[in-house]
This record gives sequence, structure tokens and C-alpha cells, in this order.
Amino acid sequence: MGATAPVFADTLDDVKKRGFLRCGTGEAKAGFAMPGDNNQWQGMEIDYCKALSSAVFGDETKFEVVPVTSKVRFTSLTSREIDVLVKGTTWTYSRDAKLGVDFAAYWFFDGQGFLIKKELGVTSAKQLNGATICISPGTTSEKNVADFFRTYDMKYKPVVIKAGPETLDALQKGRCDVITNDLSALASDRQKFTNPDDFVVLQDNIAKEPLSLYVRQNDSRWKDVITWTRNALVEAEELGITQENVGQHAKHPIDPRVARLLGAKGAYGEMLGLPNTWAHDAISAVGNYGEIFERNVGEQTRMGLTRNLNQQWYDGGLVFAPPFR
Repeated sequence: MGATAPVFADTLDDVKKRGFLRCGTGEAKAGFAMPGDNNQWQGMEIDYCKALSSAVFGDETKFEVVPVTSKVRFTSLTSREIDVLVKGTTWTYSRDAKLGVDFAAYWFFDGQGFLIKKELGVTSAKQLNGATICISPGTTSEKNVADFFRTYDMKYKPVVIKAGPETLDALQKGRCDVITNDLSALASDRQKFTNPDDFVVLQDNIAKEPLSLYVRQNDSRWKDVITWTRNALVEAEELGITQENVGQHAKHPIDPRVARLLGAKGAYGEMLGLPNTWAHDAISAVGNYGEIFERNVGEQTRMGLTRNLNQQWYDGGLVFAPPFR
């Protein structure tokens, strides 16, 4: 007799059996994961959770927001408290290789910078020699700051504080001169001050920060679901499919790429253990990648971010989806 593949329960099976998925998000980051009225969370991270819920269940509400800190985010994943880590987490070699987790897809290309009081008159990070810097523990930011100051032969005094309101309070009260984080997080933090115009994010970008989605190691099918749901949202933007017109595209697909993506041709959903309408349902729930970006952090929002590296590849950015074939 020929050998048969072992039967095992993966995360997709567990999620389907439970009836909802657990999304590990940030605690409170404007534009990415923020609690709103009636505890209705909003942001890019939340939209991805909605898209994933729609892909698996055909219903954007079948997920639970589980806010996690930088310190416990990976143990929350490996201990199965969450099914996917969506919180802004940089893809690095050591995390991918030794923490028992797998990188599934990048979600947002960011960088690292500094937020300071405008009254200090500092215009460049190279003027921060001797500064006191508030840093969150267990983050790539901590290591990147050390590398930056060592490279330019500068000194600094670290003040280790958990990210969030405590960091902003420390900056306001003068416990530190500077706070450092992902540039998107600093733009979000600046809006939390009652007097945001008194603070400035320096233009220096001291490190690459590809914020990514993570799953547990050796969970191949679930990883594919996470990866290709993200890819579907990106591909939709390239093909001109939006939240408003996805239904029309699904009924009358002219482009074979659209037919494959939206389930009108082939059995692409079945390959993932999902309905063939999985991508259609995800796009119907939240729109394409560009819509998600603009709605939550784009130039017309309080965050006011430009696409930059988060533009599609054909517009000079780094965002693309592999072929749906």
C-alpha cells in the first residue's frame, strides 16, 4: 500500500470549528487598531481581520480583537491565544528563524524615526547626541537606535517605557527628549497630544520596517490563507476592483485574471480549504489594499500619510501580489 498523508487539525480547522478567529492587534494605534464607539475597533489591522473573517466565513464579523503588547505578541501566538498576529510587527531574520513563528506576508512598509518637542529646534536625528530617548522594550526600535547612534559615534540615554500613553506622558513631562518608533506610529502618537503642533516627527528614517503578518510555525495551510487573503486585496487594486464594483466584476468578468480572483473560473478557493468566493467576500467587506490605506491612514485622514513605498509596484512602490494562477 502507498503511504498516506497524516491527518491533523490545523488552525484553519480550529477556526472553523470555533466559529470565529482571534486576531492579535495593537492596543491603541490610530489608523491601525483603535477602539471606537460600542467597542467597535477600526484601522488597517482591523480591516485585515475583517477581510480574513470574510474569506473564511463569508461574514466580516466572525473575529475577536485580542490586543497584544510588543512584549507578549509572539508568546500569545505560539500559545494559541491568537490565530494570527496582525499588530505592526517587523519581519526580521531572528524572529523568523527562532521564535516558532512564520512570516506570512508584509502588510505595510514603514521606517523608524523620532518624535520630539518642536521647541528643541532639532531638525535632524544627527543632532540628538546626548539625548534621553524613551524606548519600548522587546522591539526592533531598541536595537535600531543603538545601531544608529553607534554608527554616528553619538551617545544617548535610554529610558525603557512600555509603549502607549506612558511614553507620550514621559515626553510631555520631560522624562525624555525624544521617543522613537515606527514612523506611522509616531504620526499616530502625535495626534494624541492636545497640542500636536508643538511636536514634530523628524524626517530621518533610520531603519527598514516591513510590518508583517505572522502565524505559528509549521501551519502551512493557515499561512497560505493569511498570505493569499492579503494578496487578493493587493491584486484587486491592480485590477481596478473596488468594494463598490466587485459584485459587477464577479457577474461579468472579462479579464481572465479577474475571473480567477473572484471565483468565476477555476477552484482557487478549494485549494485553500475556502469557498471559491473567498476573495470576492474579502473585497466586498473592506475594499482593495488602496482603499484600506486611504480610508485609515491616507492623506485625507488625521494621519495624513502618503503611499510612498506602499504604492503598487507599477507606481514605484513595493506593493505587489504574485500571480493568481
